[in-house]
Amino acid sequence: MSPFEIGLATLGAMVVLVYAGLWVPIALMLCSYVGVWLIKGSPLLAGKLLALAASETISSYFFGVVPLFVLMGFLVSVTGMGRDAYDVAAQLFQRLKGGLGVSTVAANAIFAAITGISIASAAVFTRIAVPEMVRHGYTKQFSVGVVAGSSVLGMLIPPSLLLILYGLLTEQSVGDLFIAGIIPGLLLAAIFAGGVIAMAYFWPRFIGEDLSGDHIDRLSTREMMAKGLPIVILILVVLGGIYLGAFTPIEAGAVGCLGAIVIGLLRRVLTFSNFWDVLTDTGLVTASVCFLIIAAQMYSRMLALSGVPNEFGAFVATADIGFWGVIIAYVALVIVMGTILDSSSIMLILVPLMLPVLQPMGVDLVWFGIVTVIAVEIGLLTPPFGISVFVIKSTLDDETISLGDIFRGAAPFALMMAVVLILVLAFPSLATLPLGR
Repeated sequence: MSPFEIGLATLGAMVVLVYAGLWVPIALMLCSYVGVWLIKGSPLLAGKLLALAASETISSYFFGVVPLFVLMGFLVSVTGMGRDAYDVAAQLFQRLKGGLGVSTVAANAIFAAITGISIASAAVFTRIAVPEMVRHGYTKQFSVGVVAGSSVLGMLIPPSLLLILYGLLTEQSVGDLFIAGIIPGLLLAAIFAGGVIAMAYFWPRFIGEDLSGDHIDRLSTREMMAKGLPIVILILVVLGGIYLGAFTPIEAGAVGCLGAIVIGLLRRVLTFSNFWDVLTDTGLVTASVCFLIIAAQMYSRMLALSGVPNEFGAFVATADIGFWGVIIAYVALVIVMGTILDSSSIMLILVPLMLPVLQPMGVDLVWFGIVTVIAVEIGLLTPPFGISVFVIKSTLDDETISLGDIFRGAAPFALMMAVVLILVLAFPSLATLPLGR
């Protein structure tokens, strides 16, 4: 077999292994090792090449951004800022029709700006927002749907774990990716909020016909300041520092962690016990992400040795489908794969394959990263996998709400995300303008 044929065979084997239920990083590592072994004819050389790929990956200075932002996200969850964000948002939007739905979107957007983990948002607001909305007359289907839909904001509004992963895979500046995600993230949040209001007026049967969100307990100005000010300060320090060039993304993560610890201590909610739990959870998530990135680098090295990306690029060039043909086909493939795989796995599989094809075309890889993340996010809400949906189901205490109810409730938000994706494709400046490109 030629190296190209070996590369194709390993790709096919990987798909079979993933469908069979093998964890994606394990499948990537196994296929990479066997592929390099067959290409080079030496199992020892294959092991050494892949070991070198692993050590080069995790020894990078920029990998330090992963544990720091994960730690900050968990600290924010422990300190109760999610609850505070929801209380403040509910106070601000209570007089709007569908106000509690808008509040959930706004609180998720705020929470996303200091966590970067959509799963954390889904878990937190399932406990906070769903019971509150149901109590005020919103349907159960809509209540879980708006939480599922708005939770994906954590993957786009910086700091985002997916943007960090993409930056490490493509060697793009994580800071540039964070800045590029601001406008699309806020646009998505605004369209979500507008969609909720529109549904409240034109589709009341779906959202709830007897809403009483304007009867929630009012907060004094002092209470709103106490709840909202720490969140605002933390967001401004972290994102403002990156945007102004005062911090690198790694330094911003460290500053954000310190700020979250100080807030937790001042509120007397951060104890040694829950701090230890936070450190343990951070270690588990970081180890998992580290494993993912190592597997992706091994996979990239194997593909490069096989010549598959070059042949794929030559095929695209001769197929004459053009730049937009390539982009649209890629986006469609990402969305389809989102029905069976989690977001990080999709990026690990497709980005290394597409990168050699796109670079000769002069594609702005920062813009392409934002497009990829939005397309991947749609997969978080689509059956049968929809990881955000499963997180909400596992967090709920209500057995009367099925997985189907959550998927149906999230469907309008998946459509709104598709609208934002089209807008970012049509107007790349939505992502690149803050970078001066």
